Amino acid sequence: MRNFEEILSRQRSQELTLKFYKIFKDIRDFSFRDQLQKAAVSISNNIAEWFERKSNNEFRYFLYVAKWSSGEVRSMLYLAKKLNYITEEKFNEFYDETKKISELIHWLIRSLK
Repeated sequence: MRNFEEILSRQRSQELTLKFYKIFKDIRDFSFRDQLQKAAVSISNNIAEWFERKSNNEFRYFLYVAKWSSGEVRSMLYLAKKLNYITEEKFNEFYDETKKISELIHWLIRSLK
């Protein structure tokens, strides 16, 4: 890879973040909406920041932060479903995509060991 734009997990996390911005744009629960969006943005931003680091230890740290943010997004999705902000179908779609992104990050981390 020559730049962070080529990293699949970053690309997919940005696409998911865009979906969150669109689907939650009318939610008036601003603290919920902001927290979900921040966690989603954190995934792609930490992958990009990881790419700019010089050591494998720094690489791993930022990838772990991105992975942790993925878990935070999944937790927020459960709340979104329980608060009826999203349907069961949307929950499953978003959950599965976030889980896949987390797996892709996991394999990036393993490749650094």
